[in-house]
Amino acid sequence: MEMQQFHYDNKIVKNFLYATMLWGVVGMLVGILLAFMFLFPNLTDGISWLSFGRLRPLHTNAVIFAFVGNAIFAGIYYSSQRLLKARMFSDVLSKINFWGWQLIIVAAAVTLPLGYTSSKEYAELEWPIDIAIALVWVVFGWNLIGTIIKRRQRHLYVAIWFYIATFVTVAVLHIFNSLELPVSALKSYSVYAGVQDALVQWWYGHNAVAFFLTTPFLGLMYYFVPKAANRPIYSYRLSIVHFWSLIFIYIWAGPHHLLYTALPEWAQNLGVAFSVMLLMPSWGGMINGLLTLRGAWDKVRTDPVLKFMVVAITGYGMATFEGPTLSLKNVNAIAHFTDWIIAHVHVGALAWNGFLTFGMIYFLIPKLFKTKLYSIALANLHFWIGTLGIIMYALPMYVAGFTQASMWKQFNPDGTLTYGNFLETVTEIMPMYWMRAIGGTLFITGLLILVFNVIMTIKQGSKVEDELAEATALERVTKKRTSGEGWHSWLERRPVQLTLLATLAILIGGIIQIVPTIMVKSNIPTIASVKPYTPLELEGRDIYIREGCVGCHSQMIRPFRSEVERYGEYSKAGEYVYDHPFLWGSKRTGPDLHRVGKKYSDNWHFNHLYDPQSTSSGSIMPRYPWLIKNELDKSLTETKMRAMVSLGVPYSEEDITNAQKNMLEQGALIEENLHSDPDFAKTYEADKKYAKENGEPFTEMKNREITAVIAYLQRLGTDIKVETLK
Repeated sequence: MEMQQFHYDNKIVKNFLYATMLWGVVGMLVGILLAFMFLFPNLTDGISWLSFGRLRPLHTNAVIFAFVGNAIFAGIYYSSQRLLKARMFSDVLSKINFWGWQLIIVAAAVTLPLGYTSSKEYAELEWPIDIAIALVWVVFGWNLIGTIIKRRQRHLYVAIWFYIATFVTVAVLHIFNSLELPVSALKSYSVYAGVQDALVQWWYGHNAVAFFLTTPFLGLMYYFVPKAANRPIYSYRLSIVHFWSLIFIYIWAGPHHLLYTALPEWAQNLGVAFSVMLLMPSWGGMINGLLTLRGAWDKVRTDPVLKFMVVAITGYGMATFEGPTLSLKNVNAIAHFTDWIIAHVHVGALAWNGFLTFGMIYFLIPKLFKTKLYSIALANLHFWIGTLGIIMYALPMYVAGFTQASMWKQFNPDGTLTYGNFLETVTEIMPMYWMRAIGGTLFITGLLILVFNVIMTIKQGSKVEDELAEATALERVTKKRTSGEGWHSWLERRPVQLTLLATLAILIGGIIQIVPTIMVKSNIPTIASVKPYTPLELEGRDIYIREGCVGCHSQMIRPFRSEVERYGEYSKAGEYVYDHPFLWGSKRTGPDLHRVGKKYSDNWHFNHLYDPQSTSSGSIMPRYPWLIKNELDKSLTETKMRAMVSLGVPYSEEDITNAQKNMLEQGALIEENLHSDPDFAKTYEADKKYAKENGEPFTEMKNREITAVIAYLQRLGTDIKVETLK
C-alpha cells in the first residue's frame, strides 16, 4: 500500500484555543458583573451601555458563541484531521473561519451594549451580523466537508457524524430564525409575528442548545475521552442508536419552552412528548462516555483531564435528566419564569460545556507544544475550585427558584394572594443571589488558574505548527454494500448519504411543528379589538427592546389562578398578531407587564424609570436616566411603519402620512399628564428656564424617549375587554 506523508495544521487549533480562553474570561467577567448588579442594581448607574438589559445578551452571546464556539472549532479542527488522516481541506478557509468568527464576536461586543438587538434569545444580533454568521458557518462547513472528501480513513468515526449534524442543523436553524426585514443598517423586524415568532424562536433556541452546545460536544466527548483514557469507546452500537435518535428527537422538543402560553395546545403537547423521549438517547450517550472509563478509574483519580471530563459527562447527564422533567406540564407550571431555569441552564453550561472545554485544553496544550503540563497541582486546584463554584452557583438558584414558585402561588384563606407585592419574593431570595455571585467568582478564578497554567506550559514547550503525519492512501472501492457489511458500516463510508439522512432527520420535526402554525390561520384566532401600535407606541416598543427589558419582564400571563389574580386576564394568541418580534420573555426578575397598561399613572412610570426605588422600595431594577434626557429619534418612524405593512400590519397610507403629527399629539397628552405632579412641573420649568438663559437647546418632554416608552407601557394589554370574552 502507498504511504503518504502530510502535515496536520496545528496553528489553527492553537488560534482557536487562545480565542477560547480570551473570550471565556471576557464572557464570564460580564457574567460576574451581572450577578453583582442583582445585589447592587445601580452599580453602573447612568451608563446606558453598561446597563443590565444591554449586558445580559452580551454575556450569553460571549459565553455561548465566543467561549464555547471557539472551543468547538478548536476541538473539531484538531480531531477531524486525525480521524480523517488528512490536513484540513484549505488553510485559507481555516483562516477565514477563525478571523471571520472573531470579527463577528467583536461586532457583537460593540453592538449589543449600544442597544442594537433583535431581542430574540441567543439570536439577538442584528441582520448584517446574522448574514456574516451564515457566511462564516458555510466556510466552516465547506472546510469540514472538503476534508471528509479528501480523507485517508475510509469509515467516518462517530465524532464526525456529530460534526456533520452540527453543521447542517445550525445552518438551518440560524437561517430560518433570522429571517427579518431590515429597516436600517442596524435595525430590523422579525418576519414572524406573535405566536408564530415564539414557536420559531424556541424551535431555534432549544435546538441552539441541542446542536451548538450538545452535539458538537458529544462529538468531542467521543474523541477526547477515549484518547485521554487510552480506552476504546464502550459501545459502537450504542453510539449509532445515540446519534440517530438524538438528532431526530431533539428537534421536536422546542415547544416545551412555551407550555401554558398562547401557543396552540397540540404544539405544546408534541413538545412535551418528544422532550420525555429525549431522556433515553441523552442518557445513552452519557452511559457510553462513562463506561468508556471502565478499567481506567485509577487514572481518573490522578489525571486532571479525566477529572474534568467525568464531571462534564455527569453534568450532561444531570441536565438531560432535568430537561425532560422540566418539560412535564405540572413541573413546568412551577419552574418556568423562575431561577430554577437559571440553575438548570448553568449546570449544563458550566459543567458540561465548561468542564469538557477545560479538559480538552489541558489535553491539547501539552501535545501541541510537545511538553508536559506546567503544573498538575494547579490543574487539580482549578478542578476543585471550579467544582465548588458550580455547586455554589447552582444550588442557591434551585432554592431561589423553589422559593419564587412557592411564594407566587400562595393564597390566604380569604382567597387573596399571600404575597401580593412581587417585591416580597425578590427580597426573600437576595441571600441566594449573594451565593450565586460567589459561586460564579470561584468558577472564573479557576479559569484564570487555567490561563496561567497554559501560559507557563507554552513557555516551556516548542512551537510546532505543522505536525508530520503518515497514512495510507484511500483506495477506491465499490459503492455497494459488501458481503457481511452492516448498513451503518456502509453508510459510514458514504458521507453524502449520511449527511442527507441526518438533514432529513432534523427537518421532519421542524416542518411538522412550524408549517401548520404559520400556514393555518385558524391556529391563531384574531381579535377584532386588537389594533396596531400607534407611531409613538411603536417607537416606545423599540426602545423597550433596545434596553433589554424583556430579559427581566415577561409579557405572557398563563391561565393559572395565581397569575390571573396577580396580573390580570390571561393572555390570548390574538393579542400578539402585530408583535414583530414577540416579547413573551423567559424569566421574571420583575413582574409580568402584559396587563400593565393604565394600571399606573404616567407620573408613576416616569418616576419608576428614573429611580425605581422611589416607587418600589427594595426594587433591584436599575435606573434609566438617559431615557429622560434623550431626544426621541423620529427619523425612521415612517420607514418602520412601511416595513410593518410589508409584514401584514394594517397601517393605512394616511396613518403613515400623519405619523409625526400623531406622535406629537399623543406625546403632548402624556406631557400634560406629567405636569399634574408638582415636583415634575417645577423641575421641568426650571430646566427649561436654565436652557433658555444659557442659550442651550431644550427638548420638550413630548419629544423625549421616556414619553414613547410610557406610551408603549400604557398600551400593553388594553386592547381587549375581559367582559367581552366571557
